[in-house]
Amino acid sequence: MATSQHYIWAGGHFLLLASALRIFLSWVTFGSPSSWWYKASFSGALLSYAIVCMKSLGTPQLNIAYAKRCLVDENVQYFALAIFWWTSKPVTIALVPYAIFSLFHALTFARTTLMPQLLPPGPPATAGGPPTPPPLAKRLQVWVKANYDRAMSVVAYAEILIFVRVLLGAITFQNSLLSPLIVAHFLRQRYHQSAFTRHAVANVDAQLSQLARRPGIPPVVDQVWQRARGLISGWAGSVLQAPPAAPAGAGAGAARR
Repeated sequence: MATSQHYIWAGGHFLLLASALRIFLSWVTFGSPSSWWYKASFSGALLSYAIVCMKSLGTPQLNIAYAKRCLVDENVQYFALAIFWWTSKPVTIALVPYAIFSLFHALTFARTTLMPQLLPPGPPATAGGPPTPPPLAKRLQVWVKANYDRAMSVVAYAEILIFVRVLLGAITFQNSLLSPLIVAHFLRQRYHQSAFTRHAVANVDAQLSQLARRPGIPPVVDQVWQRARGLISGWAGSVLQAPPAAPAGAGAGAARR
């Protein structure tokens, strides 16, 4: 039975999705939505993530052990980043990872909570057995399971693009100089915690290394890139490697968000 807290959590995801859709539609049609929609999107994210963080970590405590748990918790990291985006100048692409997470959570909430209440159940699997979930719910479950890994890969690449966007934005004074530092630290955490992020980073590294060595490219470009990737690798605390296969069916991370 869903609790009121569960409905509030879902409400945050639906708010984020609706507001993000409004922004993306304006973006595609070269419009300029007001910052109100941007703040509404991240307000939904903050609401949902606050509930998840409270449930996973419990009541905030002023001690080192609790602080350490917060620092390594993925939901706390996304919650903290959402606070930063909420207080910063709008960066539309920053909504992409949150919108993808919210889409999967909203669909799961609709399947497990709303559809059983609103749609007739399916026929029993066996004679005299209990009714099965509504057919639409079962089809939705299959779609979510089939597309989860692909969506998480999109999130990983989107987060790399976000860093590129805010780095260029800092150089051209379109966003604060703090933005690329915040996103870089966030990406470092994701690299160590997410196989999808490691796979995306390794792919991007391989593509850039190949590009730097292409015939006709001055050798100094490859030298500069190798020095840069060495610095990045040292700062990240691990060596960039060839992309491993993304895990199939890994769903624990986003399922909690």
